[in-house]
Amino acid sequence: MLTKKAKYGLKAMVYLAGFEPGRTALVTDIAAANQIPKKFLDAILGELRNAGFVHSKKGKGGGYTLARSPQEIRVGNVIRVLDGPLAPIQCASRTVYRRCDDCENEARCTVRLLMLEARDAIANVLDNRTLAQMRALSESDPAGALLGELERN
Repeated sequence: MLTKKAKYGLKAMVYLAGFEPGRTALVTDIAAANQIPKKFLDAILGELRNAGFVHSKKGKGGGYTLARSPQEIRVGNVIRVLDGPLAPIQCASRTVYRRCDDCENEARCTVRLLMLEARDAIANVLDNRTLAQMRALSESDPAGALLGELERN
């Protein structure tokens, strides 16, 4: 399940994707526009800055801006930074794999096999969507835009 941290981080990133490159937004404005507690958003944006997704600028004209074009930022990567792996269990993870202590035969473990399938389905969606595509969903008929995008793939 997506945590509030990742949800708020995605909301903030999509908000920033609406700005022209280099234009900054204040944390208070991002928080108010997205109903996010400012203190929590400060911490989230700090993590996103450390991961190279946003730049911050202090002083007059300061604030946050995307570090790259919204067309280059994959949703799955943002979620991994804030929430960790996409896999529901560690033995199905590609990035932090760890064998389960109670598993006798990993190759035949039905729980693992299904969770691998779930992980792949989630990654297929999130790793093939960008912030620009997320933003476009809110600027049009969301159901129609998503359906059209899925039909093209």
